[in-house]
This record gives sequence, C-alpha cells and structure tokens, in this order.
Amino acid sequence: MTISRPRLRAPFVFKMLAVLALLSISTMAPTPAQAQRAVPAFAQAVAEAAAMDEEIAAFYRENGYEPIWTGTSNRHKQRRAALLKALEAAGDHGLPVAAYDTELLKTNLRRVGSTRDLGKLEVQMSRLFLMYARDVQSGVVTPKRVDGEIHRDAPVRGGKALLAGFAQSSPRGFLKALTPKSPEYARLMKEKLRLEKLLAQGGWGETVAARSVKPGASGDAVVALRNRLVRMGYLRRSATRNYDADLQRAVQLFQIDHGLEPDGVAGDGTIKEINRSVTDRLKSILVAMERERWMNIERGERHIWVNLTDFTAKIVDGGKVTFETRSVVGKNRHDTRSPEFSDEMEHMIVNPTWNVPRSIAVSEYLPALQRNPQAAGHLRITDVRGQVVDRSAVDFTQYTATNFPFDMKQPPSSRNALGLVKFMFPNRHNIYLHDTPSKSLFGREVRTFSHGCIRLQKPFEFGYALLARQTSNPKGTFHAALDTGRETQIDLDEHVPVHIVYRTAVMPAKGRANYRRDVYGRDAKVWNALAGAGVALRAVQG
Repeated sequence: MTISRPRLRAPFVFKMLAVLALLSISTMAPTPAQAQRAVPAFAQAVAEAAAMDEEIAAFYRENGYEPIWTGTSNRHKQRRAALLKALEAAGDHGLPVAAYDTELLKTNLRRVGSTRDLGKLEVQMSRLFLMYARDVQSGVVTPKRVDGEIHRDAPVRGGKALLAGFAQSSPRGFLKALTPKSPEYARLMKEKLRLEKLLAQGGWGETVAARSVKPGASGDAVVALRNRLVRMGYLRRSATRNYDADLQRAVQLFQIDHGLEPDGVAGDGTIKEINRSVTDRLKSILVAMERERWMNIERGERHIWVNLTDFTAKIVDGGKVTFETRSVVGKNRHDTRSPEFSDEMEHMIVNPTWNVPRSIAVSEYLPALQRNPQAAGHLRITDVRGQVVDRSAVDFTQYTATNFPFDMKQPPSSRNALGLVKFMFPNRHNIYLHDTPSKSLFGREVRTFSHGCIRLQKPFEFGYALLARQTSNPKGTFHAALDTGRETQIDLDEHVPVHIVYRTAVMPAKGRANYRRDVYGRDAKVWNALAGAGVALRAVQG
C-alpha cells in the first residue's frame, strides 16, 4: 500500500507564527501587575504539562521556565521554523510522519487564548522535538525488541541534554547534525527518493512469467525480462525478442549487484529477484536507513565489517575497503544464527585448540557417544580436573544434556574445526572469526553453514592485513607462529572495532543499489516494526 507524501501546508506555518506573535505581542508591554501574574501562570502551565515527563520537566526547572519555542525574539522564530521544516521533511528520512501529530498541533494553535494555553503549547512542541530528534538520531524502533539476536544499543541522548543543546545552538544546524553522518545514509536517502518516484510511475513493469530463461531463448518471457532490465537501468532499449549477448551481460550485471552467481542465466533464483517489486526494494532501503540510525556512532578509522547477508568480511581503512574475503555464517536455525553486535578485536590465536561449546557437545556429540563411545575420535574428552577420560570406562547413556560432566576439545591441526587461526574479540556471544578445513562451502551462493561463528575463506591474508600496521614483515610474523605447531597468541598493538551487521540493501559510492536476500528474515521483522510505528511507503510525483 502506498500513500501520497504528507506535507505541512504553508498557510499553517504562517498562521502558527502569526498566532504566536500576536499572543506574545499582547504581553510585550504588560503592566507590573500583569507581568507578575503572567510569568507564574506560564511557569505553572509548563510545569503541569511536563509533569509526566521528567526529562522535559527537569529542563524547564533548570532554565527557570523560560520558553524556547513560544517567545517573540528572532531566536524563538528560528527554532519554530526549524522544527516545522524538520517535521515536514521527516518522510524523507523514512520516519513515522503521522506519529508527530501535526494536526493536533494545528488544533492547539487555533485554540491558544491565554498564557496558560501558551505554556501547554510550549511543552507540546518540546515533546514533538524530542520525538523527532530521537527517531532521526537513534532509530524509530528498539533493535532488541524486534529480534533477540540484534544486540545493538542505539545511541540515545537524554531529553534534557537534547533540549539544552538545541536551545544553545543554531536551530537548523542542531537538527541537521542529528542525522547519521555516514555517506551510506545519504546515498540510501537519495535511492529512497528515486524509488518513490519510480513507484509513482508504476514501477518496473510486467514481471517475468517463467521459472527460468536461458541464453538463446526467444518469446514473451524474454521480452518481459528485457523490459524489466531496461527499466532497472541494466540494458539499453531495444526491440529484440531474443536472449542475446547484450541481454546475457545485463543479467550478469544484475546478478553481481544482487549477490547471485553471475552466470548470465536467468534461473529460478535470478528470476525471483528480478521480479521483486519497487515496493519490496523500497522497504529494504527504509530498513537499511533505520539500521544506519542504530549505528549512528564512530565506527573506527580502521574497522572490520562483516555483513551477514553478503557473506563477506572486510577491513575498512579511512572509509575504504582495503581487504575483503568471502565468509560462511550461522545456519538459519534458532540456535545457530549469527548475532549482530559490535566489539573490538584484541588478538589472534594461531594453531588454535577447539574447545567444543557445551551446546554442540550435548546436542551433537553426546547422542553419537551414546551409540558408540569411540565416536568423534578426533576430540579429547576431559573431566573437571582436565584429565583425559578413558571412553571405554564411561557409560555415556547415563548422561543427558543437563548432567553431562565432561569437556570436549580438539588439539591444533590442519583438520581442526577452527582451521589454523582464529581472530578473537571476546564477547558474551562466544562469536569469533576463524579458518576452516571445509573450503568447498565458500563456493556456494548462500553460505549459512556454521554454528554462529564467522568462517573466512582467506584467513591467512586477513591476518597479514591486520599485522601489517605493527610489523614490517606481517607474513613472516604470522608463519613464525604457525610453523611451531603450538597454540600461539599474537596480540594486536591496536584493538580493531568489529561490526557484525545485517544489510539487505547497500549503496556503493558508485553504481547501482546492491540488494541481498533476507536470509534470517530479520529485515522483514524490522519492516513490520517500522510499519507498526507508523512508517509508511509513499509515491512521490515529479
């Protein structure tokens, strides 16, 4: 469903300013007796209206109940105008325009007839300001409430601090500074407007009514495929009905932008993505903008960026990707999906021992041991004292997931489940990046196979890139530890922020929008939460 873009009408803005000016002018030159009565009346009205919001109440107590919105000075007028302009543009940021209830504000403006009414209006405008400020700076919805595996604490400033900062700053500058500063956010906003215009024009046209279309084919399905790719910007207009070389190249470009195998064949997966509507893509953009607001923080001049939906891990230096490798992420099961969070990488362990997580030990290995005590022979089983257990002397059938008393570990080797190196950023989720002996999985298009940790296709090269800042011979440093065959920890002189994210829509600095499949269904949850909060799709004419 789409709705036309909501706008505050200019007459309303002028009327608001006029009403406030008239009310203020009436008290510009009061008698001493009038002044004595007016000030306490305004203060009392503000105190009563703010009584249920301690942050607003505290701000006005500390500023002596001075108005920041409803005064007569140019400064007050600038604040009112800046807030109105921000609320008018809230839809550009994908915010819940209706939630700001500007209709109620208009109604209250018409009814202002006393100093007491003015005090109530003062608090109402402060509430609108805080609602907008928090939405645009920190996000409309709370990440953890959307999905328990999104472990993000959006950067929320206190209401008193926001009001005080606004009162002491350039109004327009302060409001503008609340939005995320990442170039990605600005590019997403631009793409959002483009899609809204496209939506008003009817989208990308007829879908492709075929499960698969291959090079050399001809007919109606080829025409529909051609036309959609033309509308999407992947192909120049033509009248051909044949799946020729130009169309094949266009399909390949589409596949690259959507994380698909770029074979130039419009198979079932490619057709599904090509047939996705403008509305679907617009939702992904709006969700990506919300996720940018959740991460409206300093990410680090050097940081590691792991996008779960893209199955990649990158090292970013000064805003540019300096290293990239394929990754494998958690299986799409409730207990193995990779979580989203940020932390700091502190060290790497070369020739690591794999200490089998208890959840894996009791769910996967215990049943096997109950059938055959010699199962999983590559693992050592130890007791609470760290002594190796004689498997033949243990009746594993007497144990359950609750009372299993042993630890399981795999010594360092090339066959170790963690491979030959793991990269540590200690966290409560027990997630880290590591090598793997299962190299073939990196050739898959969708790489959801792990128990939650992130496997890297090029772990050695990843290690060299991390060490390059602290040694002139990073490869030599790494292999000196590797060649010992012993578990060795190499500390990073400077900790590196790690951000494990989930982005189904990404805007590169150059080129078209990139989209990825919602492999865990998280973005669908985020969109439903945004829609429930009042965020709506809109089609923009012109």
